[in-house]
Amino acid sequence: MVSFIVRMKFAPEDRDDIAESLRLLAEASRREPGCVSYIPHQAEGDQDTVVIYEQYADAKALEAHRASPHFKKYAVGILLQKMRDRSLENLIAL
Repeated sequence: MVSFIVRMKFAPEDRDDIAESLRLLAEASRREPGCVSYIPHQAEGDQDTVVIYEQYADAKALEAHRASPHFKKYAVGILLQKMRDRSLENLIAL
């Protein structure tokens, strides 16, 4: 199992664009055969911070996700272009 959290910060004027891109990205990602969980969140008390919790069956499933057309369109084409800050935290299940 591959699990991680991505935390991204966006400008207030991009909120609507980001919310729609995340909705479409999450919807398509959840249909991937190797996707176990894909849940975008807004940080409580900070409308400009998005946290995505992701789980994949294995590294191959994560690789397929990152190569997918929807990842390239929404994550690379929109989210990565508009983010002001990003951090990634890899997780190990207990």
